[in-house]
Amino acid sequence: MSTLAANLQPLSRENFLFMRDLLKKETAIVLADGKEYLVETRLATIATRHGFGSVNDLVAHLRTSFATGPGTPRAEVIDALTTNETLFFRDLAPFDALRDTIIPELATRSAGAPLSIWSAACSSGQEAYSLTMLMAEHHPTINYRIVGTDISSKVLDKAKSGTYLQHEINRGLPAKLLIKHFRQQAGAWIISEDLRRRVEFRYLNLIGAWTGLPKCDLILMRNVLIYFDVETRRDILRQARMLLRPGGYLSLGGAETTVQIDPAFTPVTVGRATFFRVN
Repeated sequence: MSTLAANLQPLSRENFLFMRDLLKKETAIVLADGKEYLVETRLATIATRHGFGSVNDLVAHLRTSFATGPGTPRAEVIDALTTNETLFFRDLAPFDALRDTIIPELATRSAGAPLSIWSAACSSGQEAYSLTMLMAEHHPTINYRIVGTDISSKVLDKAKSGTYLQHEINRGLPAKLLIKHFRQQAGAWIISEDLRRRVEFRYLNLIGAWTGLPKCDLILMRNVLIYFDVETRRDILRQARMLLRPGGYLSLGGAETTVQIDPAFTPVTVGRATFFRVN
Protein backbone atom coordinates (compact mmCIF):
# COMPACT_ATOMS: atom_id res chain seq x y z
CA MET A 1 0.00 0.00 0.00
CA SER A 2 1.37 3.44 -0.88
CA THR A 3 2.09 5.98 1.85
CA LEU A 4 -0.66 8.25 0.55
CA ALA A 5 -3.17 5.41 0.53
CA ALA A 6 -2.16 4.46 4.05
CA ASN A 7 -2.63 8.03 5.21
CA LEU A 8 -6.15 7.97 3.85
CA GLN A 9 -7.15 4.94 5.89
CA PRO A 10 -10.33 5.67 7.87
CA LEU A 11 -9.60 7.35 11.18
CA SER A 12 -10.71 5.17 14.05
CA ARG A 13 -13.50 6.44 16.27
CA GLU A 14 -11.19 6.26 19.29
CA ASN A 15 -8.56 8.38 17.55
CA PHE A 16 -11.12 10.91 16.33
CA LEU A 17 -12.37 11.38 19.90
CA PHE A 18 -8.77 11.84 21.07
CA MET A 19 -8.18 14.50 18.42
CA ARG A 20 -11.43 16.22 19.31
CA ASP A 21 -10.41 16.35 22.98
CA LEU A 22 -6.90 17.53 22.12
CA LEU A 23 -8.17 20.35 19.91
CA LYS A 24 -10.61 21.52 22.55
CA LYS A 25 -7.94 21.42 25.26
CA GLU A 26 -5.43 23.37 23.17
CA THR A 27 -7.73 25.86 21.45
CA ALA A 28 -11.29 25.46 22.89
CA ILE A 29 -12.49 24.78 19.34
CA VAL A 30 -15.31 22.25 19.29
CA LEU A 31 -14.97 19.64 16.55
CA ALA A 32 -18.42 18.25 15.81
CA ASP A 33 -19.24 14.62 15.10
CA GLY A 34 -19.04 13.83 11.40
CA LYS A 35 -15.74 15.68 10.93
CA GLU A 36 -13.64 12.51 10.73
CA TYR A 37 -12.93 13.07 7.03
CA LEU A 38 -11.74 16.62 7.72
CA VAL A 39 -9.28 15.31 10.32
CA GLU A 40 -8.10 12.53 8.00
CA THR A 41 -7.46 14.80 5.03
CA ARG A 42 -5.81 17.62 6.98
CA LEU A 43 -3.48 15.30 8.87
CA ALA A 44 -2.53 12.98 6.01
CA THR A 45 0.25 15.26 4.71
CA ILE A 46 1.65 15.69 8.24
CA ALA A 47 1.68 11.93 8.75
CA THR A 48 3.58 11.43 5.50
CA ARG A 49 6.08 14.22 6.24
CA HIS A 50 6.96 12.71 9.62
CA GLY A 51 7.20 9.15 8.32
CA PHE A 52 4.03 7.67 9.80
CA GLY A 53 2.24 4.94 7.85
CA SER A 54 -1.22 6.38 8.51
CA VAL A 55 -3.07 9.15 10.30
CA ASN A 56 -3.93 6.58 12.98
CA ASP A 57 -0.19 6.04 13.52
CA LEU A 58 0.31 9.80 13.82
CA VAL A 59 -2.43 10.03 16.45
CA ALA A 60 -0.87 7.11 18.34
CA HIS A 61 2.35 9.14 18.46
CA LEU A 62 0.51 12.21 19.75
CA ARG A 63 -0.83 10.17 22.66
CA THR A 64 2.69 9.71 24.04
CA SER A 65 4.66 12.69 22.71
CA PHE A 66 3.98 16.11 24.20
CA ALA A 67 6.62 18.21 22.40
CA THR A 68 5.00 21.40 21.10
CA GLY A 69 7.82 23.36 19.49
CA PRO A 70 7.85 24.56 15.85
CA GLY A 71 7.98 21.67 13.40
CA THR A 72 6.79 19.05 15.88
CA PRO A 73 3.87 16.83 14.82
CA ARG A 74 1.69 18.19 17.66
CA ALA A 75 2.25 21.82 16.64
CA GLU A 76 1.60 21.02 12.98
CA VAL A 77 -1.59 19.13 13.83
CA ILE A 78 -3.00 22.09 15.78
CA ASP A 79 -2.09 24.39 12.88
CA ALA A 80 -3.82 22.09 10.40
CA LEU A 81 -7.04 21.75 12.38
CA THR A 82 -7.56 25.42 13.18
CA THR A 83 -9.66 27.00 10.46
CA ASN A 84 -7.72 29.47 8.30
CA GLU A 85 -10.47 30.50 5.89
CA THR A 86 -10.11 34.14 4.93
CA LEU A 87 -10.22 36.53 2.00
CA PHE A 88 -9.81 40.21 1.25
CA PHE A 89 -12.74 42.47 2.20
CA ARG A 90 -14.73 39.49 3.41
CA ASP A 91 -18.52 40.09 3.31
CA LEU A 92 -17.86 43.73 2.24
CA ALA A 93 -20.75 45.29 4.24
CA PRO A 94 -18.69 45.70 7.45
CA PHE A 95 -15.94 47.41 5.45
CA ASP A 96 -18.48 49.79 3.90
CA ALA A 97 -19.70 50.64 7.40
CA LEU A 98 -16.15 51.13 8.66
CA ARG A 99 -15.29 53.40 5.74
CA ASP A 100 -18.39 55.60 5.89
CA THR A 101 -19.34 55.68 9.58
CA ILE A 102 -17.31 53.80 12.16
CA ILE A 103 -13.80 55.02 11.34
CA PRO A 104 -14.81 58.72 11.05
CA GLU A 105 -16.71 58.47 14.36
CA LEU A 106 -13.82 56.83 16.16
CA ALA A 107 -11.33 59.33 14.72
CA THR A 108 -13.44 62.25 15.93
CA ARG A 109 -13.67 60.72 19.41
CA SER A 110 -9.92 60.03 19.57
CA ALA A 111 -9.11 63.74 19.07
CA GLY A 112 -5.98 63.01 17.07
CA ALA A 113 -4.68 60.03 19.06
CA PRO A 114 -3.92 56.98 16.88
CA LEU A 115 -6.80 54.56 16.46
CA SER A 116 -5.99 51.13 17.85
CA ILE A 117 -7.45 48.18 15.90
CA TRP A 118 -7.17 44.48 16.67
CA SER A 119 -7.76 41.82 14.01
CA ALA A 120 -8.28 38.70 16.14
CA ALA A 121 -7.77 35.26 14.58
CA CYS A 122 -6.34 37.12 11.60
CA SER A 123 -5.22 33.99 9.73
CA SER A 124 -2.90 34.93 6.84
CA GLY A 125 -3.55 38.65 7.17
CA GLN A 126 -6.09 39.51 4.48
CA GLU A 127 -8.47 41.21 6.93
CA ALA A 128 -5.75 43.38 8.47
CA TYR A 129 -4.37 44.37 5.08
CA SER A 130 -7.89 45.10 3.81
CA LEU A 131 -8.13 47.63 6.64
CA THR A 132 -4.81 49.22 5.72
CA MET A 133 -5.98 49.65 2.13
CA LEU A 134 -9.31 51.08 3.29
CA MET A 135 -7.47 53.64 5.42
CA ALA A 136 -5.01 54.51 2.65
CA GLU A 137 -7.78 55.01 0.11
CA HIS A 138 -10.40 56.81 2.20
CA HIS A 139 -8.82 58.12 5.42
CA PRO A 140 -5.16 58.83 4.64
CA THR A 141 -4.85 61.56 7.30
CA ILE A 142 -6.09 59.41 10.20
CA ASN A 143 -3.35 57.88 12.30
CA TYR A 144 -3.87 54.25 13.31
CA ARG A 145 -2.18 51.02 14.28
CA ILE A 146 -3.31 47.44 13.74
CA VAL A 147 -2.39 44.30 15.65
CA GLY A 148 -3.20 40.97 14.01
CA THR A 149 -3.11 37.80 16.09
CA ASP A 150 -3.59 34.10 15.43
CA ILE A 151 -2.91 30.74 17.05
CA SER A 152 -1.15 29.38 13.96
CA SER A 153 2.51 30.28 13.53
CA LYS A 154 2.33 29.09 9.93
CA VAL A 155 -0.31 31.59 8.85
CA LEU A 156 1.33 34.35 10.91
CA ASP A 157 4.55 33.87 8.96
CA LYS A 158 2.58 34.25 5.74
CA ALA A 159 0.80 37.35 7.05
CA LYS A 160 4.10 38.95 8.04
CA SER A 161 5.47 38.37 4.56
CA GLY A 162 2.44 40.05 2.94
CA THR A 163 2.82 37.63 0.03
CA TYR A 164 -0.16 36.05 -1.73
CA LEU A 165 -0.67 33.72 -4.67
CA GLN A 166 -2.95 34.63 -7.56
CA HIS A 167 -5.87 32.52 -6.34
CA GLU A 168 -5.70 34.31 -2.97
CA ILE A 169 -5.61 37.71 -4.68
CA ASN A 170 -8.65 36.71 -6.74
CA ARG A 171 -10.67 36.24 -3.55
CA GLY A 172 -12.07 39.69 -2.86
CA LEU A 173 -9.31 42.10 -3.87
CA PRO A 174 -10.37 44.73 -6.46
CA ALA A 175 -8.00 45.05 -9.41
CA LYS A 176 -7.37 48.76 -8.81
CA LEU A 177 -6.16 48.06 -5.26
CA LEU A 178 -3.97 45.21 -6.48
CA ILE A 179 -2.27 47.48 -9.01
CA LYS A 180 -1.84 50.31 -6.53
CA HIS A 181 -0.74 48.48 -3.39
CA PHE A 182 1.01 45.28 -4.55
CA ARG A 183 4.01 44.36 -6.65
CA GLN A 184 4.44 41.09 -8.48
CA GLN A 185 7.42 38.85 -7.84
CA ALA A 186 8.10 35.24 -8.84
CA GLY A 187 4.46 34.45 -9.54
CA ALA A 188 3.18 35.98 -6.29
CA TRP A 189 1.95 39.40 -5.15
CA ILE A 190 3.57 41.31 -2.27
CA ILE A 191 1.82 44.15 -0.47
CA SER A 192 3.65 47.46 -0.26
CA GLU A 193 6.13 47.97 2.55
CA ASP A 194 4.25 51.09 3.69
CA LEU A 195 1.11 49.07 4.37
CA ARG A 196 2.96 46.08 5.78
CA ARG A 197 4.58 48.32 8.40
CA ARG A 198 1.12 49.37 9.57
CA VAL A 199 0.36 45.91 10.98
CA GLU A 200 2.07 44.03 13.78
CA PHE A 201 1.39 40.29 13.67
CA ARG A 202 1.85 38.16 16.78
CA TYR A 203 0.82 34.85 18.31
CA LEU A 204 -2.20 34.79 20.60
CA ASN A 205 -4.49 31.98 21.72
CA LEU A 206 -7.92 33.44 22.48
CA ILE A 207 -8.42 31.04 25.39
CA GLY A 208 -5.06 32.00 26.89
CA ALA A 209 -3.78 35.24 28.39
CA TRP A 210 -4.31 38.33 26.23
CA THR A 211 -0.94 39.83 27.07
CA GLY A 212 0.58 42.78 25.27
CA LEU A 213 -2.60 43.97 23.58
CA PRO A 214 -3.33 47.71 23.70
CA LYS A 215 -6.67 49.25 24.61
CA CYS A 216 -8.69 49.11 21.40
CA ASP A 217 -11.08 51.39 19.56
CA LEU A 218 -12.12 48.57 17.24
CA ILE A 219 -11.92 44.79 17.54
CA LEU A 220 -12.60 42.56 14.56
CA MET A 221 -13.29 39.02 15.76
CA ARG A 222 -15.22 37.79 12.78
CA ASN A 223 -16.28 34.17 12.20
CA VAL A 224 -14.41 33.00 15.29
CA LEU A 225 -16.94 32.56 18.10
CA ILE A 226 -18.92 29.99 16.11
CA TYR A 227 -16.18 27.43 16.83
CA PHE A 228 -16.47 27.74 20.63
CA ASP A 229 -19.01 26.59 23.18
CA VAL A 230 -21.19 29.15 24.96
CA GLU A 231 -19.06 29.44 28.09
CA THR A 232 -15.92 30.07 26.05
CA ARG A 233 -17.76 32.68 23.97
CA ARG A 234 -18.90 34.38 27.15
CA ASP A 235 -15.35 34.53 28.51
CA ILE A 236 -13.91 35.83 25.23
CA LEU A 237 -16.58 38.53 24.99
CA ARG A 238 -15.94 39.57 28.58
CA GLN A 239 -12.24 40.03 27.84
CA ALA A 240 -13.03 41.90 24.61
CA ARG A 241 -15.33 44.22 26.51
CA MET A 242 -12.61 45.01 29.03
CA LEU A 243 -10.13 45.73 26.22
CA LEU A 244 -12.39 48.15 24.33
CA ARG A 245 -12.14 51.85 25.01
CA PRO A 246 -15.40 53.68 25.86
CA GLY A 247 -17.47 53.96 22.68
CA GLY A 248 -15.38 51.31 20.92
CA TYR A 249 -16.86 48.74 18.57
CA LEU A 250 -16.71 44.96 18.21
CA SER A 251 -17.27 43.38 14.80
CA LEU A 252 -18.37 39.73 14.64
CA GLY A 253 -19.25 37.41 11.76
CA GLY A 254 -22.69 37.46 10.17
CA ALA A 255 -23.76 34.33 12.09
CA GLU A 256 -22.42 35.58 15.43
CA THR A 257 -23.90 37.77 18.15
CA THR A 258 -23.44 38.90 21.74
CA VAL A 259 -27.20 38.65 22.40
CA GLN A 260 -28.01 36.26 25.29
CA ILE A 261 -24.28 35.77 25.86
CA ASP A 262 -23.02 39.14 27.09
CA PRO A 263 -25.79 41.69 27.74
CA ALA A 264 -23.22 44.45 28.28
CA PHE A 265 -22.97 44.76 24.49
CA THR A 266 -25.61 46.55 22.42
CA PRO A 267 -26.08 45.65 18.73
CA VAL A 268 -25.72 48.71 16.48
CA THR A 269 -26.84 48.53 12.84
CA VAL A 270 -24.66 50.53 10.48
CA GLY A 271 -25.78 50.27 6.87
CA ARG A 272 -26.01 46.56 6.09
CA ALA A 273 -23.70 45.52 8.92
CA THR A 274 -24.13 44.99 12.66
CA PHE A 275 -21.52 46.03 15.20
CA PHE A 276 -21.56 45.70 18.99
CA ARG A 277 -20.85 48.46 21.47
CA VAL A 278 -20.49 48.32 25.23
CA ASN A 279 -23.48 49.79 27.06
